[in-house]
Amino acid sequence: MRAVITVIGKDKIGIIAGVTTILADNQINILDISQTILQDFFTMVMIVDTEKCQMKFEDLQNRLRAKGEEIGLSIRIQHEDIFNSMHNI
Repeated sequence: MRAVITVIGKDKIGIIAGVTTILADNQINILDISQTILQDFFTMVMIVDTEKCQMKFEDLQNRLRAKGEEIGLSIRIQHEDIFNSMHNI
C-alpha cells in the first residue's frame, strides 16, 4: 500500500533524519520525495510504500505525529487513495 506523508514547519537541522529514521525502522520505502524551503518554512511531501510495515497504520500515524510535536512540525500520513479523493476536483 502507498501513502502520502506531508511535513511542514520552521526549518531546522534534523527534520529529514527524524522522519526517515521512523520510516527505515518500520521497513517503509520512500518511492518519491519533494522538499523545499520557502523563506524559513520547510515543506516536504513523500510517497511511501508501507507494504512491509508491521506496525498498524494508526500507530504509524501517531508515531509520526508525535515526532512532529517533538521537533515543532506538522507531520501527517494518509493512505494514497484517501489523499487522492480529498484532492480531486
